Amino acid sequence: MLRRDRVRFLRVTKQYLPHVARLCLISTFLEDGIRMWFQWSEQRDYIDSTWNCGYLLASSFVFLNLLGQLTGCILVLSRNFVQYACFGLFGIIALQTIAYSILWDLKFLMRNLALGGGLLLLLAESRSEGKSMFAGVPTMRESSPKQYMQLGGRVLLVLMFMTLLHFDASFFSILQNIVGTALMILVAVGFKTKLAALTLVVWLFAINVYFNAFWTIPVYKPMHDFLKYDFFQTMSVIGGLLLVVALGPGGVSMDEKKKEW
Repeated sequence: MLRRDRVRFLRVTKQYLPHVARLCLISTFLEDGIRMWFQWSEQRDYIDSTWNCGYLLASSFVFLNLLGQLTGCILVLSRNFVQYACFGLFGIIALQTIAYSILWDLKFLMRNLALGGGLLLLLAESRSEGKSMFAGVPTMRESSPKQYMQLGGRVLLVLMFMTLLHFDASFFSILQNIVGTALMILVAVGFKTKLAALTLVVWLFAINVYFNAFWTIPVYKPMHDFLKYDFFQTMSVIGGLLLVVALGPGGVSMDEKKKEW
């Protein structure tokens, strides 16, 4: 009964799920690009004071982030030049990782890598399957780069959940860690992938709304921006998981191997 309901749910949402996934995935870039516009002077002054690079280079950094992120979001949503948009957004992640010293903060680094995993899945989705040169001759699926992108994307996505583990002795924390770790492993190895990814979507969305409720904090407080950044970054990882639900785990997974047994 449960399996039948899950199949019916996936069939009904198949048409809309990829669109929702892409919107969630680019949400953090969209929010950050808009923030660059409204906080131009603050961002410029921060980069200038951190790197002593001068007014011109600091302004160029903010402009590049603003233009790169908003352009990438528009291209992804319009389904035009998606691969170039993904590469551009990868570059933005790398640039911000260095500029904001995220490289030395393990929690933020893992979240940025998880965000990169979502982009990797989007890149895999945008790649058309290679066509055979001869009619009737199938393409060798095992050599398809798309499948390894999906594997890499799944593995990177689970890094987000590693930042949510709580190392204390309370019953709820222990239960959350056990269930969360089990689901992470299932997504990473590609076993019962769609169900595990969908469960993680529900779990992560609930945690996100509860812990990152930036709308409850006055705008003038620094915590508002911090929670807002966390909220939309988490929504992007949810978008990546929704792509897994919509498209499946790909060829390099236990689910796919089961079909050959």
